Amino acid sequence: MQRIAQFEKVSFNQFKTDWEDTFGKKENIEQIYNEIKIPHRATTGSAGYDFFAPLSFELKAGESMKIPTGIRVKINDGWVLKIYPRSGLGFKFRLQMNNTVGIIDSDYYSSDNEGHIFCKIMNDSNEGKTVSLEKGAGFCQGIFVEYGITFDDDVTDERNGGFGSTSKMQEGTIIDGGTF
Repeated sequence: MQRIAQFEKVSFNQFKTDWEDTFGKKENIEQIYNEIKIPHRATTGSAGYDFFAPLSFELKAGESMKIPTGIRVKINDGWVLKIYPRSGLGFKFRLQMNNTVGIIDSDYYSSDNEGHIFCKIMNDSNEGKTVSLEKGAGFCQGIFVEYGITFDDDVTDERNGGFGSTSKMQEGTIIDGGTF
């Protein structure tokens, strides 16, 4: 196995900003931050790194929730982290990622939000089931995948943003005073 990445927490200030943006002000944000678990594999044969819920939550059928994980990841070039729901939750409750698969690019780590990974999950149950998870329970998993590029690829642009930021980088667009 190649060792190609390192998980770490975002700074407390970044987490606090993102948490308050998502859930509003809470008195115990510092405690929530201090109890965040770094993703890890359950067994030597596991491909997925489990992400753990920083809060207890319940999702009724059709409901979704955006979860700031407090986690970022430094990934070697040529690799990507793909985020999926934990298999058992998907099987039992049809828990899904709202965007089907989360893609964490290697350059997201240096983004202006410190590369903070958010997971938006949805209970897509058509059987009326409710998903209840306790704080600290695994709710999604990340799998590192190597990727390639085309022979004629000449991209030199760099990211500075989260969702949708790479699609905003089109020829002639002015970003941070520069045109490309």
